[in-house]
Amino acid sequence: MKSVPSWVSYSVYRVLLFAAPLAILLALGIKGWIAAVIATIIGMSLSFIFLRKPRENVARDLYAARHRDKPVITEDAELEDAALDRVEAAGAAASAADAAPRPESDAPDDAPTAPSTPARDVTP
Repeated sequence: MKSVPSWVSYSVYRVLLFAAPLAILLALGIKGWIAAVIATIIGMSLSFIFLRKPRENVARDLYAARHRDKPVITEDAELEDAALDRVEAAGAAASAADAAPRPESDAPDDAPTAPSTPARDVTP
């Protein structure tokens, strides 16, 4: 069975450390916004004191995720890479076929081209 990621448990603890004081303060009849501010201060203080290990686990997991030696390769990414490799191989084969010498045709090398028109200045 997979364990719960550390950031999920830490978040649940933080919400509980805010919600419990808020519920108590609201039950005591304190105004909502004052109760929310006091519950926030209490929750932050309690989480700083009691949630040191979960906070360090979250920090360690974040550091490990940001500093991986090898990128995580998923099956979907492997399939996309294989498809791109096939397209590149087909393109390389087509360009190799284009680079092969062609038999000379009856058309002259210096075929007349249409005269180019100079660019016009289009200022209002």
